[in-house]
Amino acid sequence: MIRSIVFTLVSSVFLPGFFLAAEPKIVAHRGLLKHAPENTLANFRATLELRLGFEFDVQKTKDGELVCIHDDDVKRTTNGTGLVADLTLAQIRKLDAGRWFDPRFAGERVPTVEEVLALIAKYRTHDLLIAVDLKSADVESEVVRLAEKHKVLNKLIFIGRTIDHPDVRKQLKKASSAASVAVVANTPKEFDAALADASADWVYFRYIPSKLEVEKVHAKKKRAFIAGVTVSGRNAANWRAAGAAGIDGLLTDYPLDLAAMQRGKKD
Repeated sequence: MIRSIVFTLVSSVFLPGFFLAAEPKIVAHRGLLKHAPENTLANFRATLELRLGFEFDVQKTKDGELVCIHDDDVKRTTNGTGLVADLTLAQIRKLDAGRWFDPRFAGERVPTVEEVLALIAKYRTHDLLIAVDLKSADVESEVVRLAEKHKVLNKLIFIGRTIDHPDVRKQLKKASSAASVAVVANTPKEFDAALADASADWVYFRYIPSKLEVEKVHAKKKRAFIAGVTVSGRNAANWRAAGAAGIDGLLTDYPLDLAAMQRGKKD
């Protein structure tokens, strides 16, 4: 009898499409944005040292270079003004991207996407999930090429314009079939279409999915990601619900709180 039970358990672990339940990988929104200037190497380095993944944004400069900054305009997170698309890389690199947050971070620069990927490569042995938010158009092949160059493509999930633009998913897969792309399910009514999308490897939930929905995702040998207002804030109940459902990756503004909760500690 015991042998039969053990056989059943072991067999189930190795069945195709079976995913062993585990805590979701934490993805820090723009890094540790409550503790360091967002989208900077100082921020991302600290996040990686804590064995956490992060999300970063991709924009294209006037001269076609890829930089890591969230807004279309540089005003909020630097000491400069103007649209990213109207500034050259050289102009953007002159800006201070740290002092606005705290004078102790003065001198931090807007990093290039290649610098971010090169930093991730230094931590490639860590089990991390990195979300790439594509803000600009026509950057897919270049980001994939840089990720392959630094051997970190396997750690990335592409979001941003990816989740609701089929042409973006197509271009990412054209650049590399190994690129992991997500498609959005804003509500339960959109779930079936998102699950059926052949171009996507991940379903990007903007609501707390049921365990059955996540099981369906895993049965398709896909993975489940959650972001948005349900989990971005300090909401332990929603974090627990997403984890109980079997979510694979969770994007939040409070990664340190979530990490502490996963360790069974309280603030």
